[in-house]
Amino acid sequence: MTVTTKIYENNQTAIPSEIRKKFNIGKNDLVEWSINEKGEPEIKFRKKTSFKDIRGKGKLDYKTNSVDLKKELYK
Repeated sequence: MTVTTKIYENNQTAIPSEIRKKFNIGKNDLVEWSINEKGEPEIKFRKKTSFKDIRGKGKLDYKTNSVDLKKELYK
């Protein structure tokens, strides 16, 4: 699939709807631009990760107290 877009002022462009639908791209998602070994551009899309997304994913070997942790944060 080849889709053409225009580069506007301030070097902005739009991601075509066909691409957004195929890769489930939405508001606040990130576009990663890179150049591969052949010198060609590559584009990847990923969801923006927030604290809420990763909260509770890790485990500690010891118990913590949220009040004490917050106090330590603001020392």
